[in-house]
Amino acid sequence: MPGIACDMYTARTGFREAVVKEDGFYLNGRTLKLRGLNRHQSFPYVGYAMPERVQRKDADILKHELKLNVVRTSHYPQSRHFLDRCDEIGLLVFEEIPGWQHIGDDEWKKVACNHVREMIKRDWNHPSVFLWGVRINESGDDHDFYADTNRIARELDPSRQTAGVRCITNSEFLEDVYTMNDFIHTGAEIVLRDQKEVTELNRHVPYMVTEFNGHIYPTKRFDQEERLIEHAMRHLRVHNAAGIDEHISGAIGWCAFDYNTHHGFGSGERICYHGVMDMFRIPKFAAAFYRSQCNPEEEAVLEPMTLWTRGERSMGGIMPLTIFTNCDEVKLYVGGTYKGTFSAQQDQYPGVEYPPVVISNIEGEWGDRWYDGEFVGYVHGKEVIRRQFSRNPVPTQLTAEPDDLELDSTRPDATRIVYKLVDQTGNIISYIPEYIEFTISGPGEIIGPNRTALIGGCIAVWVRAQGKGEIMLSAQCSNLRVENIILQVR
Repeated sequence: MPGIACDMYTARTGFREAVVKEDGFYLNGRTLKLRGLNRHQSFPYVGYAMPERVQRKDADILKHELKLNVVRTSHYPQSRHFLDRCDEIGLLVFEEIPGWQHIGDDEWKKVACNHVREMIKRDWNHPSVFLWGVRINESGDDHDFYADTNRIARELDPSRQTAGVRCITNSEFLEDVYTMNDFIHTGAEIVLRDQKEVTELNRHVPYMVTEFNGHIYPTKRFDQEERLIEHAMRHLRVHNAAGIDEHISGAIGWCAFDYNTHHGFGSGERICYHGVMDMFRIPKFAAAFYRSQCNPEEEAVLEPMTLWTRGERSMGGIMPLTIFTNCDEVKLYVGGTYKGTFSAQQDQYPGVEYPPVVISNIEGEWGDRWYDGEFVGYVHGKEVIRRQFSRNPVPTQLTAEPDDLELDSTRPDATRIVYKLVDQTGNIISYIPEYIEFTISGPGEIIGPNRTALIGGCIAVWVRAQGKGEIMLSAQCSNLRVENIILQVR
């Protein structure tokens, strides 16, 4: 009827100044070193098809658990719910058009140009988005095509810069920011290349590393300890190298979460184990490096990179022992005996705000017996955190950690519950190949199987709401049961 509103659209936005310059990234006029990871919008059993709550949770994991300040939507625009949450919590976003390596014919290019238009028009109100990716990821040069994609982006949104992610050197620079997947670090001395070596230009340009590590060193969460440590150290080394180079605005690692892939890439079961977390968003050792990069007043972090057993590493023992922490110093006690105080290695890693503590050796012989271990972290001389390890870990408890306790019946909704088999000191029992069985009642269903195996001592499930009422979820593993999880669906 005339004069009566029959439809309404609401959009939120915000104001900020975000720009990449030759000497770094500036947010509202202040320099900020970008520290991030790439995100594939991929989940177990369902691919990309998760509802709003789950998409938003990923942003929280990246910002609050991994302490990132930037994420790249590799390699496609992702859920608007994810971007909404990035806006709310202040997680910067580098968004790009769909594609990987391939450039097609003229009709194909028209579609790709339209993707640029669709991406910008859909997401230009998101203040978290600071950079438009207008080049097919890791593709070769194509002057006319990429001149068009840049022109379209600049005409539609002159307030944001353009970028084009490549993996080749001496690539034609048509964008505002030169973005490079730099996989040069293979564990040897070279960590990142000088940008002039990559661009082959005689001047510095706005520059950012958009991928590193990934397929160069795929690592499973249930891999042997030495591999998990080296995986974490490679992430540390790259961010340290980016941190000390003023002409690199930041580095975005490949990648946040493991993901399903095609038969020609990844491991035999079609999974790419490239993440610092697995597909269930459960952390590997590498996640501890990112998590440690926050002010201890926000969260004190103390993560020794060890399973605390002498038989896990080649040649035995646990030395050298890397501890990712934001503490000034760490005291170690073995069997209740004080073994020393160890400081963060600021001289070795000046490019990160909170470098790790590394213990190269421990005074005295431990002998043939193994002892309990205890690490105590201090900030400004005050104890802030304590971690314990058992010399003889046994399965003691099955824990359950739900992301949410209430769901919404008026729209598609789901939440995650993380289950861990832990020892008497609360540490995950990493190598017990037990199965876990779930029983659910009420208006909900488990996404995936009701019986599955623990992966590296833990697993997660997502529960989908199917109407109003009370969902009860129980689990049993290794003769241990966890207290029922009750989810209220309003």
